[in-house]
Amino acid sequence: MPRHISSFLSFLAIGAVFLVNFACSSADNREKEIAQIPVNVDFDRFDRKFYNASKEEFYSLKQEYSYLFPEQYPDSIWLKRQRDSLQVLLQGEIANVFPDLTPFSDQIRPLFQHIQYYFPREKDPKIVLLTNNVDYQNKTVYTDSLVLISLDTFLGAKNPLYEGIPQYIVRDMDIAYLGAHLADEFALTVVPEPQDRTLLAQMVHHGKRFYIKDLLLPKKTDEIKISYTTDELNWVKENEQYIWQYFIENELLYKTQSSYVQRFITPAPFSKFYLEIDNESPGKVGQWLGWQIVRAYAQKYPEKKPQEIISTPAKELFTAANYKPRR
Repeated sequence: MPRHISSFLSFLAIGAVFLVNFACSSADNREKEIAQIPVNVDFDRFDRKFYNASKEEFYSLKQEYSYLFPEQYPDSIWLKRQRDSLQVLLQGEIANVFPDLTPFSDQIRPLFQHIQYYFPREKDPKIVLLTNNVDYQNKTVYTDSLVLISLDTFLGAKNPLYEGIPQYIVRDMDIAYLGAHLADEFALTVVPEPQDRTLLAQMVHHGKRFYIKDLLLPKKTDEIKISYTTDELNWVKENEQYIWQYFIENELLYKTQSSYVQRFITPAPFSKFYLEIDNESPGKVGQWLGWQIVRAYAQKYPEKKPQEIISTPAKELFTAANYKPRR
């Protein structure tokens, strides 16, 4: 190899190492800055207040927490629920699994700090802890002023109380996933709704929500963010090219039928290609592809702020990203 070419390649290699080290140093400094942001993490134990309330105290609670008592249910329902066998069991199990709230603080404090950094807010929301009869479809709620957390949906995937719940659902009913759930709920407050009904719009919408998780949860694994096992994540990575090829060859991106959302977006034990690989695939491959598209766009335009990225229309973002699956 001619000396001048060899020298040029060495220069490129040194430059690449410098850029990587600079990026890592910049990220480290940013995380140190974020860790110094003061946030308010106080827990309001509504679950205990409700469980221990006398009949007189119940009516005061109902006034103070009116948003937790839908008007269509009479007081007799709530008073009966106070002491039903499920409530007694749940309160005992919560006390056993969470003797203190340190695991919740460990999940929420860094999340709030990252939200303050990337999306400055006037104040931290109030955090209310409750039980909700193991309603795993409503584990958390995040608004600009209020966070609701159902303690009974984070007792651990192997908890006997969750027996009978499908594995793909019960997997993230664990405190390790709390930050990811809250980050996703927060993302719903800042990521605009899709502008059309195409599968691509749904994919990119979910991809933007995962992009928010990347920002807010830099120390969490991709498995935690999307609720995949390591084997499932490896499967989508190894088959990324073939999944993408299937979507393109079958012209799925601009389909508007809801059946495609059910097949590739909605959480399920597996995705529905209607091929032999179905039982090997995890659910939500459309969400995962959308995530890779948005990641490609963010990497291509590092100068863009998060607010710009999440407000970019799906088709425009997809075209500009020039997403290429890994081979």
